[in-house]
Formats: sequence, C-alpha cells, structure tokens
Amino acid sequence: MKTLHLLRHAKSDWSAPSISDRERGLNARGLRASRSMGHALSNRLRAMRVITSPARRAQLTLEGLCSVWSELAHQRHVIDESLYTFSGDDLVCWLQAQDDGVDTFFLIGHNPALTELINHCAPAAALENLPTAGYARLVSHASAWRGFVGGDAQLADLLLPRSLEQERD
Repeated sequence: MKTLHLLRHAKSDWSAPSISDRERGLNARGLRASRSMGHALSNRLRAMRVITSPARRAQLTLEGLCSVWSELAHQRHVIDESLYTFSGDDLVCWLQAQDDGVDTFFLIGHNPALTELINHCAPAAALENLPTAGYARLVSHASAWRGFVGGDAQLADLLLPRSLEQERD
C-alpha cells in the first residue's frame, strides 16, 4: 500500500512585487494557517519526513507546521528542487522515479501541480482546487509508485484551512 500526503504552501505575501517568486514569503493569514494545519495534522498523523519545494513560502509553511508539532520538527526534512513546479505531469514523473521500497511521502508544493496530481492519481476525487494550506491524503493498494499514478488511488482525507476556521466558530 502506498500513501501520499500533499500540502499546498500557505498563503503567500505579495506586498513586495519586486521579490522573485522563489523568495516570496507568507502573509499573516498564511502564517496562521500553517500553524493551524500543523496542529490539526499532529492530531491525525504520525510525524514523518517532509519533502518540500525550495520556494521560501513552502519552507515557511513547513516551519509553521513544525512550530506547533514538535515531533515533526525533529524529523530530517528534505528540500527537493523538482518540487518547485506548477505542472502535475512533473510531479507524476517525480513520483514514478521514487524508490518502491518507500511506502509514504509527504510533499509540500504548489498549484496547479498538486491539484493536477490529485486528479491524475485519484480521478474520482474530481478536486477543483487544493487551496493554500490545503492538505490531501491519497492511498492506493499499488505496490509500486508507477501503479500509484495509474489512476486507482483514493482521496482518503481532505483538510482545508476554512474547515478549521469553521470548527473554531
């Protein structure tokens, strides 16, 4: 069984348009959402290694998760240049190239790539958009990552920041 945890980076800061896309950080809402998601995910998942895009907003999202999820903070996380993409096809290729001996990945990346990957691997999900700081868990009985991307994965969990806000209200 293969499991893929996907988290879109939190809301980015556009207040300084001269900053490059890779260097853009998070705005106040994004910082709050990353911490809220970290708290919520810490109640749902065991801590694991996270592989993140090199974009600053993705790394700051991981920092937000770790700031409230101490077990996650103690994991050895990886920055992977290949995850700085906006193409679902790029993520499919990345996933197909992974070691089949690894059963679980947790990725932090970008849209539309993440939404496209979800819909490619789990077409029944018919997800319109994974919002900023949105989390999705896909599972498949495939024994290889090539099989995982074959379209038989299931969307097993979807957690959105707005649902956490509604729970607090």
